[in-house]
Amino acid sequence: MVDGLIEQVRAGVPKNVVVHPTVLLSVVDHYNRSAKDTKKRVVGVLLGEYGDKGVLDVTNCYAVPFDEELQEPNVWFFDHIYHETMYNMMRKINSKERIIGWYSTGPSIKKADIEINEIIRKYNTTPIFVVVKLHEAASLGIPTEAYFTQEEVDDNGNLMRQFVHIQSAIGASEAEEVGVEHLLRDIKDASQGQLSKQVGDKILALKALTQKLKEMREYLQNVLSGKFRYNHSIIHNFQDIFNLLPNLKVDETVRSFSVKTNDYMNVIYVSSLIRSVISLHNLINNKIQSKEIEVQNLKIEKDREDELRKKKEEESRKKVEEALKRGDIGNGDAATSDGNQNNDDSKKGDSK
Repeated sequence: MVDGLIEQVRAGVPKNVVVHPTVLLSVVDHYNRSAKDTKKRVVGVLLGEYGDKGVLDVTNCYAVPFDEELQEPNVWFFDHIYHETMYNMMRKINSKERIIGWYSTGPSIKKADIEINEIIRKYNTTPIFVVVKLHEAASLGIPTEAYFTQEEVDDNGNLMRQFVHIQSAIGASEAEEVGVEHLLRDIKDASQGQLSKQVGDKILALKALTQKLKEMREYLQNVLSGKFRYNHSIIHNFQDIFNLLPNLKVDETVRSFSVKTNDYMNVIYVSSLIRSVISLHNLINNKIQSKEIEVQNLKIEKDREDELRKKKEEESRKKVEEALKRGDIGNGDAATSDGNQNNDDSKKGDSK
């Protein structure tokens, strides 16, 4: 037990570390809130479960207050009290998730990381350290690198801990896949075809391969200069990689590559032509449809004006007829009154 509150997890070295999308989203949110547009990095604790066949699932994480001096790497601060409080609250939500390691936005391993890892070892005997690459310069390939520490003896015979790389991957549950698909709809180009997507993926793969080859070259140069120690397993892996490369000095192999490349380029060219023709056809149809709508609107407007004009003429005609009728009635009343006056005058004369 650690501080009588958190039980120490006793685990072995996993063969593969699977980072879930929710963890990546949480790390990105932590970085954007705390260290965006700065040279600082953020640190947090990883939670997860140990699966079968040596697979470690990183399913959750939370941020931990962390600060360090950029000029003095030995000066840093990790709030382990906040970390223990957060874990006790997280454990109430999901008791299956355990402390399995910690993360950093690096983008590389720093001098103080061994000491930070020793703090996490109080809660897990073999914690993993995941470096999440959030910077654009390191965006090729999988954005995560996983490590664990093991004891090694240096040239002077001193026992020390060193980080050892471990295989990592990005995985998701069924519910997480649905959420990721919804997020990708906002950033995915709907006009991009399947072939263009495959070509883009090939370009990214080649860029990642170039980056790895540069790292291999840098390592070999450091070994020759005496900066790194000679490691037989790494050199054997290099030899296996180069043995698997095809021999491009054979004419038949060169011809096969050329034919395959020309076939791909021909398909891309024809596809681009088809897309251009379809776009032009849609543009012409839109122009025709717009013209028809404009003519129809003009016709509707003309009919409305004619209807208003006829309505006004009808109203004017009715007003004139009503005025004429009122004029005839007025003349009749005047004649009747004159006749009555003459009759009265004649009666008065007779009486006299």
